Amino acid sequence: MTNETKSPPRRPLLRGAARGAVAAMAMSGARQAAVGLGMIERTPPEAILREGVPAVLRRVPQHRRTAFIEFAHWGYGAAAGAAFGLLPGRLRVSRLTGPVYGVLAWGLFELGLAPALGLAHARRARPQERAALLVDHVFFGLIVGAPPEATIVEPEGSQDHEKG
Repeated sequence: MTNETKSPPRRPLLRGAARGAVAAMAMSGARQAAVGLGMIERTPPEAILREGVPAVLRRVPQHRRTAFIEFAHWGYGAAAGAAFGLLPGRLRVSRLTGPVYGVLAWGLFELGLAPALGLAHARRARPQERAALLVDHVFFGLIVGAPPEATIVEPEGSQDHEKG
């Protein structure tokens, strides 16, 4: 018997959602460092919830708001990752697609969401803040757009559970 090569499971939507959540978690850590270094005044998820839609945050008990902001960001990341999974496979296979997707997500925040919600971020130009957010969105795209393993090789003699 020879080694059997199988293609990985095709679940780009779920894989994208999981990677998006993990990427958002990594971004949260990087942003806290950027806040601590004075590069960012307030993270976008916090600004969106505190300035853009404060009624949502007011419903959350004060002692749970930090966690709520994080969970909202992770959920947003999962949704953005799932949307990446909906892109045609021929686009997703390029190693550039993820970082470009991250830059587009950053642009959507900078040019669309922040101004539409009237966030202070949209009214003032702080180049170091915008650069830090651009970098973490490229990082997001690298995680979301990383290609899945090309093949899974099973050792000789392993049983295929689907066959019986």
